[in-house]
Amino acid sequence: MKVNNELENTDNRPRSRKITCKKCQNQVSVSKIRKNYFICPECGHYFPVRARRRILMLTDKRSFVEMDRDMESRNILSFPEYEDKLIAAKEKSREKEAVICGEAAIGGSRVCIFAMDGNFMMGSMGAVVGEKITRLFEYATRRGLPVIGVTVSGGARMQEGMVSLMQMSKVSAAVKRHDKAGNLYIVLLTNPTTGGVDASFAMLGDITLAEPGARVGFAGPRVIEKTLNQKLPDGFQKAERVLECGFIDEIVPRQEQKEYLERILKLHGF
Repeated sequence: MKVNNELENTDNRPRSRKITCKKCQNQVSVSKIRKNYFICPECGHYFPVRARRRILMLTDKRSFVEMDRDMESRNILSFPEYEDKLIAAKEKSREKEAVICGEAAIGGSRVCIFAMDGNFMMGSMGAVVGEKITRLFEYATRRGLPVIGVTVSGGARMQEGMVSLMQMSKVSAAVKRHDKAGNLYIVLLTNPTTGGVDASFAMLGDITLAEPGARVGFAGPRVIEKTLNQKLPDGFQKAERVLECGFIDEIVPRQEQKEYLERILKLHGF
């Protein structure tokens, strides 16, 4: 396999342009946001990060080798308008699917890594997403490599019905085999990690990390609020609250994540 150095898709738009921060409403230049790890320099708001950029931020330069790059979803259930949604998702994300998998190095340690992309149908989990992540775990298990998983997802992909839901158990089984072989699995939860992804492999890591303010949970807060018929507490499903409940080991700022992962890998002998 050849090293894939095209981690960030080309963007011909001028980097001097400005965008409005959704939190503080200030106009911030794209160049400043890029230099600040895609965090608003005015209020600290975390902007979404594409999967390839995420891998670039976490791994050693020019070390990433992508796997199963050409796998694409098909409308296996003949769901109305699904083909159109897939075409739109590919154009928006400039990716063929909602997850990117491969092998790389972090601080010189070889790892397998997958990163989900919220620009592809909200990072939803379909048959191809489940298959790619499963294959990555099987590859890592055979070679005794740790797996780093970066999750962002709206959950299962409804256009694939039960086939999508089956990916929860399939990936979870691959995680279990990886664990039984004595291998390490580290998860980084980003905003949002919900639905079937949260209910399966996103919460099965040996070490679970999260970005500040990330929403982590199964059903959405509005659904829960209506079901319980009561107002939810402030910070419900935010990473800080989930940490207090013991489901997350640490919240790590974006600019510290690569160094943090390097320390974990060295502590585990990699």
